Amino acid sequence: MKLRLATAAFALAAGTAFAASHGGDNPMVGGAPMFADKTIVENAVNSADHTTLVAAVQAAGLVETLQGEGPFTVFAPTNAAFAKLPAGTVETLLKPENKDQLVKILTCHVVAANALAADINRMVADDGGMHPVKTVGGCEFTAMIEGEAIRIKDGQGNVATVEIADVKQSNGVIHVIDTVLLPAN
Repeated sequence: MKLRLATAAFALAAGTAFAASHGGDNPMVGGAPMFADKTIVENAVNSADHTTLVAAVQAAGLVETLQGEGPFTVFAPTNAAFAKLPAGTVETLLKPENKDQLVKILTCHVVAANALAADINRMVADDGGMHPVKTVGGCEFTAMIEGEAIRIKDGQGNVATVEIADVKQSNGVIHVIDTVLLPAN
C-alpha cells in the first residue's frame, strides 16, 4: 500500500512539474496548449486563431527573429482581427513586393521587453491612465485600461483589446488582440 501511495504521489508531482514547465499555467490559444518552454513562433504555429499571423510572419521573413532570445512582448492579432481589415489588404501585404510594409506592420506588434499584464497595468496607472508603447517597428502606440481590459490605441486611432493576456513563452509573452495595430503612416 505504501509503495502504491508513493508511486501515485511521485506520478502526481512529476505531472505537475511537467505541466508547469510546459505551460500548464498558460491559457489555451486557438484550441492549442501554449508551452512556456517554447518560443513565440513554436507556439503560434499551433494556434488555429493565428494562421494569418503565422503566414504573415513567414512572408515577412521574421520567423528567425521571433525565435530569437528576446525578450519580446507580442500583441498577436487573431484571424478575425485580420479579417476586419479592408477586403484584399492581407493578400496585398503578403505579396513579395510589399514585404517592407508587412515587416513594418508586424514589428509594430512587438515590444523589446517581457511585459506581463500586471506590468502594463502598473505602467498605465503610473502614467495617469495612458502609457506610450514604443515598438520594435518604430511605432508608438498608447496602452490604456478600460474596466479590466488592456487596450492598445494604434497610430491611426484604431483600438485593440487584449482578449487573452500573459501567454508565457521561452522568449517573452504573447497578448492575443482583436484588432491589427497599424502605424501612423
